[in-house]
Amino acid sequence: MASLAFSSILLTLFLTLSLFHSTSAARKLSESDQELQLFKYHKGPLLSGKISVNLIWYGKFKPSQRAIISDFVTSLSSKPTSQPSVATWWKTTEKFYHHTTTRNNKSPNLALSLGTQILDENYSLGKSLTDNQILKLASKGVQKDAINVVLTASDVTVDGFCSSKCGSHGSSAGARINGKRYKFAYIWVGNSETQCPGQCAWPFHQPIYGPQNPALVAPNNDVGLDGMVINVASLLAGTATNPFGNGYFQGPKEAPLEAASACTGVYGKGAYPGYAGNLLVDPTTGASYNANGVNGRKYLVPALFDPKTSSCATLV
Repeated sequence: MASLAFSSILLTLFLTLSLFHSTSAARKLSESDQELQLFKYHKGPLLSGKISVNLIWYGKFKPSQRAIISDFVTSLSSKPTSQPSVATWWKTTEKFYHHTTTRNNKSPNLALSLGTQILDENYSLGKSLTDNQILKLASKGVQKDAINVVLTASDVTVDGFCSSKCGSHGSSAGARINGKRYKFAYIWVGNSETQCPGQCAWPFHQPIYGPQNPALVAPNNDVGLDGMVINVASLLAGTATNPFGNGYFQGPKEAPLEAASACTGVYGKGAYPGYAGNLLVDPTTGASYNANGVNGRKYLVPALFDPKTSSCATLV
């Protein structure tokens, strides 16, 4: 089955951070930032309705590690008890739907919820995976009204992982359900802790390129999983607003900049290459974060492109 895969732009940190010369992450774009002004809607559907986010764990993950990701997904739609929150961050994606409504005279609404979790701890397809095998794993999840997220352990290699991407998202035609074949969206993200944390877990590890500022303390005390949260967050935003390759993006369809990847490297106001921005710091652990989640969780989430202001919007 054919699929569309979009690399997480975090991998090309040194090159893409050069897009952000201003010290204001939520700045209004200037004439030198014409690239982001090309961010546009390509008239295709966005994800809408009640969508379950199913997690497919491939390889060895501790229960505490799985809880970091599952709590993040739950936080997307939970009523926040503390601000800034993951739920407030996710609401930025609603602005893309408002723009679509004015064009199509519809009122699409997206509601994400944590779905099923599938464990494949015995490496059923081995420890070196191709893109087609990622799709095969994604197909294990429900294929209607769902985003199936494949999460690979730190000892699993995937084609292009670390050399050209930290994760990807795509879509494929699923099995027939009641005589009708539906497209389903999927995401893959790898745990980079032992393979390329400087590429896929920055700013919780020093980058392999550019300014070598000290690494930040990860809010859940797990460099690999906190890095995965950043990439899952980025790709969920891209999947919602560009699920089938004809939604919102900038640049070529084969390698688009999407809602989060258009703002790579920006997590707080004042961000610049090598500096994630002015973040909140937990006084007890010293961990840096910008969003509160369920169960007392703290997370670092990327800036999202705001189509209303043509800027990269941050929570802090």
